[in-house]
Amino acid sequence: MTRLIDHFYLDELFDGRHRWLPMVEQMRPHLVNNLNDGMSWGIFPLFFASFGLGVERIGILKAAYPATWGILQVATGPLSDRWCRKGLIVVGMWVQAAGLFLTAATREFQWWLLGSLLLGLGRAMVYPSLIAAVSDASQPTWRARSLSVYRFWRDLGYAIGALAAGLIADRFGLSWAIGSIAGLTFLSGGVVAVLMQEHERRPVDLEQDGAPRSAVV
Repeated sequence: MTRLIDHFYLDELFDGRHRWLPMVEQMRPHLVNNLNDGMSWGIFPLFFASFGLGVERIGILKAAYPATWGILQVATGPLSDRWCRKGLIVVGMWVQAAGLFLTAATREFQWWLLGSLLLGLGRAMVYPSLIAAVSDASQPTWRARSLSVYRFWRDLGYAIGALAAGLIADRFGLSWAIGSIAGLTFLSGGVVAVLMQEHERRPVDLEQDGAPRSAVV
């Protein structure tokens, strides 16, 4: 996958002119981040229903995850600016993995609810931090281009997650599908901890054509 990303970047978009390599490490975790999201929408309802949970309670569990994510990212975004993007990404991936492992290993509603809350908390830590990290690594002259390719690989995670989880579930069962994605999420956090580099965040973008294009206050 990394070789394919590298080739796509180098030959098709940037023609070798830009220093885009650091962003590859920031794309992998968001592809995995959306991979576990795609899995959750396809596998979680089937998993919960297999233990006799009704539609109403399944809806509560599925709503808890995006609600937690949506609300908390209002706070985690500013924290990413003040603290460290890498730290939030790593811890967020591991928190998501914990939520997935808890969901796969338990059989009671209250534990599944806690798993959904952890999944939402972890995603809230990762989601704004990753796209900000890509922006940090991009020069103003090619930032939109880099973000478009980042979004391509990020959103591809939804499809890969749904397909991969379905194949694993058919072969080994629903719990194995959730546990496998949890393991991949945890591993992805470890890769970020080892390989990702922090980039200096400048208060004002470099000037282009004699005038600043944007500023961050």
